[in-house]
Amino acid sequence: MNWLLFLSQLPITPSSLRVNVWRKMRAQGALGLQNGVWILPDETEQVNFLMELCKMIHKQGGKSQIFKVSTLEENFEQDILKRFLQDRAAEYVELKEQCADFLKELDKEIQRKNFCFAEYEENEQDLGKLENWFGKISKRDFLGGDQASEAADWLEKCRQKFAEFADQVIINEN
Repeated sequence: MNWLLFLSQLPITPSSLRVNVWRKMRAQGALGLQNGVWILPDETEQVNFLMELCKMIHKQGGKSQIFKVSTLEENFEQDILKRFLQDRAAEYVELKEQCADFLKELDKEIQRKNFCFAEYEENEQDLGKLENWFGKISKRDFLGGDQASEAADWLEKCRQKFAEFADQVIINEN
């Protein structure tokens, strides 16, 4: 696989640039290899992202470089792929936990017969947050895998349970 290697040299102060770069790289799904060294798959979207990041860094007094690289040894390649999978798996596990909490909350409201519009709106927002979060994780999931499909299944359970709850709210409002 071909990779993009991103190197940055950032001023010590203010620390906000370091935090901003770290946040953007993590949100993009980049893997930190060591301090100031990041790797992403060689894809057009990633190239564009890194080019914009370089502009931002240079405007704030830092330096950065982007290289197209490939690993020389299979074990290095496998380590990189494994680490990408582990990062996404951890995110999907957290999402599935939040989905389980959402389902418990809906079960509690159904059991209490709390079918009011305010509860509907609150749960609709919570479901929207879960869907948005899943979209973000999926976008940075370059390799897919079992965790992705399991998380999608959990999200679908949330949608179905919410639809059942919504039906009850409509019935009770009329």
